[in-house]
Amino acid sequence: MTEEKTDTPTMVPMTDTELLAARVRLPQHVVHRSFVSETVVLNLRTGKYHGLNPTAGKMLEALESADTVAAAVPALASGYGLEQQRIRDDLLALTRGLLGRGLIVTADGGTG
Repeated sequence: MTEEKTDTPTMVPMTDTELLAARVRLPQHVVHRSFVSETVVLNLRTGKYHGLNPTAGKMLEALESADTVAAAVPALASGYGLEQQRIRDDLLALTRGLLGRGLIVTADGGTG
């Protein structure tokens, strides 16, 4: 019997603490481009496009350049004039969603 391979990543749940300490990146098969009204993220393996609103697009950019997910929080909070806790919660939700769709991976190659 052979095992069927899918493009859906296997989710290994991470706690908030683990996810905040993780560094995330886009895998080679994912590209994105920012426009005024949205950021379009394309998974080249599946051919699926994903649209992010401007706030989520900025969060994705912050995740790409930050050393860890937590390190992206202060600049985003400052930029939006919001409390860090709110940004942290929103960033965790976005990060989990992107991991679940295989649009980002943790620096060790995991899908969170």
